[in-house]
Amino acid sequence: MRKFNSILVANRGEIAVRVMRTAKSLGYRTIAVYSEADAGALHVRTADEAVLIGPAPVQQSYLDSAKILAAAKETGAEAIHPGYGFLSENAEFARACEAAGIVFIGPTPEAIDLMGNKAAAKRRMIAAEVPCVPGYEDADQSDDVLIKAASEIGFPIMVKAAAGGGGRGMRLVHEEKNLVSALNSARSEALNAFGSDELILEKAIIEPRHVEVQVFADTHGNVIHLGERDCSVQRRHQKVVEEAPCPVMTPDLREKMGRAAVEAARSINYRGAGTVEFLLDASGSFYFLEMNTRLQVEHPVTELVTGLDLVSLQIQVAEGAPLGLDQSDITLIGHAIEVRLYAEDTTQDFLPCTGRIDAWEPATGDGIRFDSGIDAGQEISPFYDPMIAKVISYGDSREAARHRLIEALKGSVIFGLTTNRGFLIDILAEEKFAKGEATTAFIGELFDDERLAAKSPDTAEMAMAAVLLYQVERDRARAAAIYANDQLMDWSSGGLLLTRYVFASGDVEKDVTVSPLRDGSYEVMVDDKALKVEVMGRSKNRAQLTVDGKRKRLHYNTLAVGVVELTDDGRTLRFVNTIAFPLSAAGAAGSGHVTAPMHGTLLEVFVKPGDTVEVGTRLAVLEAMKMQHDILAEVTGIVEEVVAVAATQVSVGDLLFEIKTAEASE
Repeated sequence: MRKFNSILVANRGEIAVRVMRTAKSLGYRTIAVYSEADAGALHVRTADEAVLIGPAPVQQSYLDSAKILAAAKETGAEAIHPGYGFLSENAEFARACEAAGIVFIGPTPEAIDLMGNKAAAKRRMIAAEVPCVPGYEDADQSDDVLIKAASEIGFPIMVKAAAGGGGRGMRLVHEEKNLVSALNSARSEALNAFGSDELILEKAIIEPRHVEVQVFADTHGNVIHLGERDCSVQRRHQKVVEEAPCPVMTPDLREKMGRAAVEAARSINYRGAGTVEFLLDASGSFYFLEMNTRLQVEHPVTELVTGLDLVSLQIQVAEGAPLGLDQSDITLIGHAIEVRLYAEDTTQDFLPCTGRIDAWEPATGDGIRFDSGIDAGQEISPFYDPMIAKVISYGDSREAARHRLIEALKGSVIFGLTTNRGFLIDILAEEKFAKGEATTAFIGELFDDERLAAKSPDTAEMAMAAVLLYQVERDRARAAAIYANDQLMDWSSGGLLLTRYVFASGDVEKDVTVSPLRDGSYEVMVDDKALKVEVMGRSKNRAQLTVDGKRKRLHYNTLAVGVVELTDDGRTLRFVNTIAFPLSAAGAAGSGHVTAPMHGTLLEVFVKPGDTVEVGTRLAVLEAMKMQHDILAEVTGIVEEVVAVAATQVSVGDLLFEIKTAEASE
């Protein structure tokens, strides 16, 4: 290892910004790489220098190791930090860095290779006497062998991509009759995501906790752990909430689990930051799940309870210095919780969302940390993960951290695209989570389709939206006028002014009228109900109103003429004045007009004109934001037309199916 003065961050978004923040504070020159889609991104503007490395698709930019190494050579970068994802666990990239004389801030290529394959990793952990889940991890990948192994293991079982992570290529199978289809779909997704369709099988541990231990090792033989994180709140095997320490951890269990994690790292001559993940059952038994040979998304909670900067430690170890810490130096103080703020629509089966961020103002306050790589005006594209920020809270107790995180989510301004904020608030407010009782079954048990469905606005929200839209449109008109007397604002010689809106919000449509009153307030009629609304204060994106004497603080945004968004208690509602913008019936549920629900790359089309389809027939597969999405028929009928365009940027509407129903034929 050798000293270096400059660091290229081979990543994007919040992790690139976070790594640069520490590197710059330590006096290192920072270099960013970016795709054409990220030309105006925050990480590009944060770096001391930035290099364009290609088009938006990751295979042509962030996953192209040759381009990244060329950027390092061009800028004189002496070290590369890979962040997480992308090339962070690519052993060949680590070797290429070494061959080019560039320090790779991460583990050795040999450790990445070994732990990057779940089958090989599990065999090594069994040899190291680390507790492991019973399963199958051998080379023979034939269906017959896997079916026999599954029968011997016993159902339910987990099918997993050997080279995978993040829930991709993973299937839970309860009965043997469903195994072959699960194997096929897992192989397909794994091959597309990781370039390998190798699978392993494991006995499914029902309703466990997912607990991981942060380890650190230097090049002088020192290996320690920094405590654990509970990552049990997951959806489709992807983490949603993480916290440190684990709510049910005991000193004895921490010592045993920590010792197993350290032994796992020591057995492979590990270097740098790594995470050993375990499943913890109700009896206190734990089993090795996998090892992530990189910095984790959720590392901030460990930083907050230990007081350590993990990126600083990574750089220190990469330069060949000893950790300067032993296990007795590590003390966990207080509690930290992190949530992942995603651009996704929780009411539409968590469909990732793209679009422009119109407003972004993270909340501030004691114990609150935002790790983000976004700015107002930035476009969220379909090419990358939909996580737009991590929101982290810290408190002397778990309850203090939980309350602070809820308020931070509610107090943040974000408009322009749909996020999972309301869902995160609901999780944190749920009694079972508050009691620290959440397992990996938490979301599946408590958040069914009915609970996740879009909530209709109440009359007070309709009234507030109408008054705010009225004031914004009034102010626009005033600004465009040659002369306007302030004393004549909201005044009419012919009696009350009546401004009518027909608001559509989700499945609800209401007739609303706004009438200014002499005392500066407004009378709002929502259908036949009258409400009195007063605007106590209004600035850009923030307002304080009273509705029939009840005071409300909320965030708002006017997207265009006749459109207003409100965020009330963390829940965002969008109101469209249909008088100005009649809603199209095209593409309504149950019609024969099916379009791609979002931007993405078309992988395969399964039907052609003339084919007969039924409700639920798989029409095509779209890849967007690192996941595959099935497009299904919404009616039974005959496919009349298929229009598809495969390109580097496939927009909504570029994938179109016209299905003629039997009723339409008559």
